[in-house]
Amino acid sequence: MATATDRNRSALALSGGGFRATLYHCGAFLRLNELGLLPTIERIASVSGGSIAAGRLAVRWNNLKFNNAGQAINLEDEVIDPIRIFCRRKVDLTSVGVGGLLPILSIGDVLTRTYNKHLGLNDKTLQDIPDVPQFIFMATNLQTGRAVRLSKKRLADFRLGEIRYPDVSVATSVAASSAFPPVLSPVKIDLDINDWEDFKGTDLYKNPEFAKTLLLTDGGAYDNLGLETVDTFKTLLISDAGAPFSTQSDNQTLWHQQVLRALDIATDQARALRKRYIFDQHNVKNRRLAFWGIDQNLSRSRLKGALPCPVDVTTGLSEIRTRLNRFNDREQEQLINWGYAASDIALRSFIKQDAEPPSTWPYPRYALDR
Repeated sequence: MATATDRNRSALALSGGGFRATLYHCGAFLRLNELGLLPTIERIASVSGGSIAAGRLAVRWNNLKFNNAGQAINLEDEVIDPIRIFCRRKVDLTSVGVGGLLPILSIGDVLTRTYNKHLGLNDKTLQDIPDVPQFIFMATNLQTGRAVRLSKKRLADFRLGEIRYPDVSVATSVAASSAFPPVLSPVKIDLDINDWEDFKGTDLYKNPEFAKTLLLTDGGAYDNLGLETVDTFKTLLISDAGAPFSTQSDNQTLWHQQVLRALDIATDQARALRKRYIFDQHNVKNRRLAFWGIDQNLSRSRLKGALPCPVDVTTGLSEIRTRLNRFNDREQEQLINWGYAASDIALRSFIKQDAEPPSTWPYPRYALDR
């Protein structure tokens, strides 16, 4: 049985952003590991591309070998290298192509099978992953318009209730979290209506139109930062590889351009409000917070030993596509290096100020200052 949550420990939020986010978060994993912080994390909440990285970490966590400094000496073999291999695949096109041609399989089914086989999730269910850290994969319920939390302890939608210790595969959870609409979604989960338990505030509890089948899309549609499940922890670590908002000087006159632009504005404002709330809460309540974002300008950081991050290079990395298609070695290694360098600055500034700076890049061949 899962243990009670210790909110005095730390939580890690991994944003969405396709393979770009997956790789950026891998860089954060590497630095968190070097600093001995991975075993201190109580909960890892993930969305979309963040859930791809979290899914592999979850199923291999019990295989990690931690030394006395709290460092997993085999993190690259068990987690990072397999993720890199996976990020060389054309996941989105394959899912659409195969799912569109085979009548017995939906696109969501193909996406789930791809994660299961090629990300090495190996038919593991949520009941096979560790109690601690608590891995929570965030998806969005197209029917209720609310977040769905998929974890070992429970599957929950706050309009429907919860199912304790759900029998759901990790691959299905990752697919639901990363099923970008409308191309890769929905991911369908069939459930027994009698497994639902009620709690205060639900209005659709055991409603057969909603409780028998969940139609899920990308968790980023509701909360692209994955903050809703971690905002009460004493120490909060946020890795944000979401798409940066851009200004546009040209006139938006065509109706479809206006619709897309309005959606971008609404999404950006929702993200900004969540970040503002988190920063305000941690300032008022004297909590610890470390945030690193893919679109930050860290070229002028004065932190001792900070790796050089030229803004022209990092800006280009923040604008890389968010698709689930093939990322070449240069793209992969630069994104991992960027996540590593950005997380290092945040962690040594706000969480572990006495830590030694990094001695080199994870992948010197594509160091950001070259």
